[in-house]
Amino acid sequence: MKTTLFLLATMLAYQAPVSAEEIQTKEVFITKGVLNVEVIHNGKKIKIQRNQDRDNKIDSLYQRTTQGKVQPMHPFAPHEVETIGELELLDYLQQQGNDKSILVVDSRTASWVKRGTIPGSINIPFTAFKDEDDAVEIMEKHFNVFQGAALNFSEAKTLVMFCNGNWCPQSPIAIRKLLALGYPAAKIKYYRGGMQSWHSLGLTVIAP
Repeated sequence: MKTTLFLLATMLAYQAPVSAEEIQTKEVFITKGVLNVEVIHNGKKIKIQRNQDRDNKIDSLYQRTTQGKVQPMHPFAPHEVETIGELELLDYLQQQGNDKSILVVDSRTASWVKRGTIPGSINIPFTAFKDEDDAVEIMEKHFNVFQGAALNFSEAKTLVMFCNGNWCPQSPIAIRKLLALGYPAAKIKYYRGGMQSWHSLGLTVIAP
């Protein structure tokens, strides 16, 4: 046993050092074996990938730690709205290119969106859901909800909603309004990390 440990320690000690040049040129992957993900944004193909500059820093807009109030991980109880992370969001972004029953929604107001959004998303600000008639009109126009004697959600789209981060209430407010109107919780996904988590990973941001 001692001999084995000695040999292992010797091998580690004599490993060739990694040069600064090798570190700088090494690709930054999203996850193992995945360098980028292709999505459709406004009819154009966009590649989402992490910033390859190893000296890149998070956008100054998201550096302050005193913004907002932290949202719960599952802020919609008793409704079982699923909270998702970046990999799940990327999967939905890819799926919606061929599956029109999925829609990724940036719930932030215009002043935030103009600074950049996630490729593949559309902007419907949370304030648009404040008035019930306006909310129903949005659901009919964008979410495949039909209005008759009552709202028909049988063909409603799966919504993936986000805002600025886990301190931002904008998408939770929009989601609560949709739930109050009867939108199925199983068809709503909440990307809690939002733009702050997206920026922290150096993922592609696009101007609207």
